[in-house]
Amino acid sequence: MNVVVIDDEAGVRRTVSMILEDEGYDVSTASNGREGLTQALEQAADIVLCDVRMPEMDGLEFLDQYRKEGGDGLVVTMTAYGSVELALEAMKHGAYDYIAKPFSADSILLTLRKAEEREKLRREVKRLRNQVKTEMKHPDLVVKSPAMVQAVELAEKVAPHPSTVLITGESGTGKEVIARLIHSASTRFDQAFVPVNCGAIPENLLEPELFGHVRGAFTGAERDRVGLFEEANGGTLFLDEIGELPTSLQVKLLRALQDREIRRVGESVTRKVDVRIVAATARDLQAEVEQGSFRSDLYYRLNVVNIHLPPLRHRGEEVPLLVQHFIDQLNGQLGTEVEGADSATIGHLVSYGWPGNVRELENVIERAMVLADSETIKPDQLPQPVRDREANPGSPGSLPEDELSVKKRTAALERQLIARALEITGGNRTKASDLLDLSYRALLYKIRDYGLD
Repeated sequence: MNVVVIDDEAGVRRTVSMILEDEGYDVSTASNGREGLTQALEQAADIVLCDVRMPEMDGLEFLDQYRKEGGDGLVVTMTAYGSVELALEAMKHGAYDYIAKPFSADSILLTLRKAEEREKLRREVKRLRNQVKTEMKHPDLVVKSPAMVQAVELAEKVAPHPSTVLITGESGTGKEVIARLIHSASTRFDQAFVPVNCGAIPENLLEPELFGHVRGAFTGAERDRVGLFEEANGGTLFLDEIGELPTSLQVKLLRALQDREIRRVGESVTRKVDVRIVAATARDLQAEVEQGSFRSDLYYRLNVVNIHLPPLRHRGEEVPLLVQHFIDQLNGQLGTEVEGADSATIGHLVSYGWPGNVRELENVIERAMVLADSETIKPDQLPQPVRDREANPGSPGSLPEDELSVKKRTAALERQLIARALEITGGNRTKASDLLDLSYRALLYKIRDYGLD
């Protein structure tokens, strides 16, 4: 927990800091309300301990300004004995609780632990509300990890605007699902959503596919044909695997985005189009720009808003939900009556690294449902690599040839180590950073990236 202590008495600041740091809290201090306000906002404080009587900005003014500027940490006020009325007034201004001076170490720790539990409960309620809200709006989208909740929130925020969006992430993470979400939440929801995989169309056919062609433009062009830009007119064009686009077409796509007009192959006139572009890639386009294989001007035109989807191996808490989602979805298609997966099966599925991400998980569940001889999926209905992962995760011989990515396996191991350290320390991130031999700040970044909040 990140705590900011605000008091004009240096002795109080020093004493409170020592008490809290000994218990593993991350503590910073400020000598007045204005300095404390800046720190609390910049550090996104979980809890603020604030004296009521201070020069420059007193506790009541701090509370008002802190809430006005969007601060949402719990504020506990500190007040001298005999000033309970002032403390109660502070609670009317939004303080969570108060501590009367002088205070003992036990009293301050008890108050902060109650505040900490309250803050954890508030965050969980917020997460569940966001999850329910997302599930109601997008029943085909399963979201639980903080990183995916953030991605969905960003998609919903950008959806009403015409800005281009670049969705990045490994193959199978759900980039098209997010693109469809953006379209359905936009003002274009009642118009066409047109997806195209730029890597699945031969290079010589990509230009007529995107922009259309007229009769006789090339061998085999026996009639005029409308391209995908015109098909998506008024709606959304989803350019999947945009990194596969040949350099020659990158120039023409850039011109279409800038001028909002296209020219069919073999035609001399241009046609106006009103198309919202959402692109996606599993490649590192920034690196390809630096290498010269992808045009920088097109990259910046596409990357107005970037939404990154983490791989499934960083979203372990979503696996059980996705399993049940696919079972419910596939029962109707397969004519099966599978109700769920047993705990051992879920254990294997959560432990597996999922190089193919959500798409691979769906295929595994479909296979298991076809093989299932009861209402519950059992471990022996899973593919061998999935079962071997938990039984012998350290054996190179248990890894299939397409699972030898050091980068992917290292990330999976790192996530497991961090999760275990947090479990051992009861969620104390300061102690966990010591166990892991990581700096506190590096640990915070990794907790966020791996969805372990």
